[in-house]
Amino acid sequence: MSIEDITVVITSFRSEKKIINCLNSINKVCKVINIENSNNFNFKKKIEAEYNNVKCILAGENFGYGTANNLGLKETKTKYALILNPDAELYKNTLDNFLSAAKALPDFAIIGPNIIEDKSNIDLEVQKQKKFSYLEVQSVKGYAMFLNLSEFKDIGFFDEKIFIYLEEIDLCKRLLKNNKKIYQCENILIHHQGGQSHDNSIDYEMELSRNWHWMWSTFYYNKKYKGFFLSLLSILPKLFTSIIKTLIYTLLNNKEKKEIYYQRLSGLFNAIIGRSSWYRPKVKLNIDL
Repeated sequence: MSIEDITVVITSFRSEKKIINCLNSINKVCKVINIENSNNFNFKKKIEAEYNNVKCILAGENFGYGTANNLGLKETKTKYALILNPDAELYKNTLDNFLSAAKALPDFAIIGPNIIEDKSNIDLEVQKQKKFSYLEVQSVKGYAMFLNLSEFKDIGFFDEKIFIYLEEIDLCKRLLKNNKKIYQCENILIHHQGGQSHDNSIDYEMELSRNWHWMWSTFYYNKKYKGFFLSLLSILPKLFTSIIKTLIYTLLNNKEKKEIYYQRLSGLFNAIIGRSSWYRPKVKLNIDL
């Protein structure tokens, strides 16, 4: 096995600045497929000109996390794929350590790394260890997932009804139901900022989108596995809280807070009545770099 057996799949949306550190951290021998959730041709042109190992595919619209990653995974021809967020960075030995883990655990479906949020706290010696510490787990976080693609032939990838949130939990649950193995390896290190995949200029619109989709996905996921009525009972406190806080912040004339809780209410209501995850952040899909 070699690094050439890995394709890194990165889904981005308005990540023109954030993605550079991510791409710079990836060994240039490794293939990279970047699914950009827009029609920003200038972004594609710039990325492919600067990085010979990167193929940038413009989705043409904002498909979200799961659907865009599925597009990248369908384009992948290698044995393994590493799903990576644009605000994540690899360390020098990260890919080699994933391969070492794959050799030690040939039956794996997903291997998750150890997240490092503060670069200054990292002990680089951990990456040099020859012995790895593995733990079989129920799920891993979606910012970095190392996939053994042969294990997904009868499972499929992400549920495309979910725009964002809980799609990796859903995928892991389906894998476990089919007796697939998921591991966490503490010795494989990746730096992840968290919640910083997009540029700062669209923070508020993305905050509205996060609130809408978190509530929608929460109800959808629970309904998928517990049924409608149990999910409705479990979500009622969040429903009442969203209604009350929307009214309170309306009376206080706090527009930002009102809008946030209104989006939470709207996402939850749309999920309850069976509507799709239709909400999209109100930002341009094509900008000049």
